[in-house]
Amino acid sequence: MPTDILVIDDDPAIRRLLRNTLERAGYTVIEAMNGREALAQAAARRPPAILLDLGLPDRDGLSLVPLLRAANDVVLLVVSARDATEEKVAALDLGADDYVTKPFDTEELLARLRVALRHRKAFDAGPGIVTRGDLMIDLDHRTVRRGGEELHLTRKEHDVLAVLARHIGRVVTHERIISVAWGGEEDPRIEYLRIVIRNLRQKLEAPGPVGSVISNELGVGYRLRAEA
Repeated sequence: MPTDILVIDDDPAIRRLLRNTLERAGYTVIEAMNGREALAQAAARRPPAILLDLGLPDRDGLSLVPLLRAANDVVLLVVSARDATEEKVAALDLGADDYVTKPFDTEELLARLRVALRHRKAFDAGPGIVTRGDLMIDLDHRTVRRGGEELHLTRKEHDVLAVLARHIGRVVTHERIISVAWGGEEDPRIEYLRIVIRNLRQKLEAPGPVGSVISNELGVGYRLRAEA
């Protein structure tokens, strides 16, 4: 069955591009050109995924992120010309699943949407075990295996990896990782997080010329990369 996608953008050309792209990929597109229409369409149609522009005529799109997430358990991708780091951090911290900067490559956008939808479905079914290639992360039992061999992680490495694994394919901001992984402890400097990430990369990545399992979004956070 086709998946409904709500596209929220005030630019008719962008809406047309997204409609054509999404319909070719088998999705059904719903359109809204401002915040008022977006909330009404989300409430009436309850789409499983939303593409949201931030520069809307009647309100800042950032203010819609928590409203749309509260009303619907949706995949929400921000698609915006705003490329400032603070805008990305704000959108992700408010609950966006990903942030795509205009102008965008349509195939990359579709890939990110597919990954987000797939992993939201897997999370809803129960996020106890997360797999990526030959990596298996058992969140309930705090074990990690690569190719069947158990990897030995420190407590803090497990804590940080668990945050990333629960949001696989998504960028998780530095602030959110630190808040969850360090909990009530005194907040560490971001250098401590970088050390943990460096150690995780060394332990998780198989030898050979492969891409990084954990990618860095400069100034924003980290992503446990999902296989497209």
